[in-house]
Amino acid sequence: MNAQKRFKIFSRLKDNNPEPTTELNYSTPFELLIAVILSAQATDVSVNKATDKLYPVANTPEKILKLGEAGLKKYIRTIGLFNTKATNIIKTCKILIDEYNSEVPHQQKQLETLPGVGRKTANVVRNTAFGHPTIAVDTHIFRVSNRTKIAPGKNVLEVEKKLMKFVPREFLQDAHHWLILHGRYTCIARKPRCGSCVIEDLCEYKEKTE
Repeated sequence: MNAQKRFKIFSRLKDNNPEPTTELNYSTPFELLIAVILSAQATDVSVNKATDKLYPVANTPEKILKLGEAGLKKYIRTIGLFNTKATNIIKTCKILIDEYNSEVPHQQKQLETLPGVGRKTANVVRNTAFGHPTIAVDTHIFRVSNRTKIAPGKNVLEVEKKLMKFVPREFLQDAHHWLILHGRYTCIARKPRCGSCVIEDLCEYKEKTE
């Protein structure tokens, strides 16, 4: 795929959705951080149902730490892997209080030292909460990048590096959201909805559907 085609693809995605954002509910960087930790192997819908009840009660490191693991689990038990996530979130809250004055750090390496935070989560927080032009490659972005040939790669890190290199600069800030939403609603896993796709004629997927 050449640069001209990539530019057209992202131009159309932008025209179709000028101001994309995450589907997770949040109002502060800390709320986003917790929501993204909870979203691992879970849907945004299930996370929002839990945090809509949790955040009015506890939405700061101090308040969640005061809940303790048992108290936190009552709010997130409907989410997959909630036991491990509760443990990680409590540890993360303590680190934020002790080392970062209860603020979420901006830097990738600092974020990745927090329990439950890997490269993908750190990229989401840096992009969505702090406006850094990063791309967090999840299953949707990995699939879309390979299927369309925008940035094919054998693993998520390879795809991330190619996207950072190939996505035109003016689209880099929002590319993460466009690709996730495209994969979630149009370029879906089992049978892509090519007939309703705004980039169908630009996509290099050979087995297009009606």
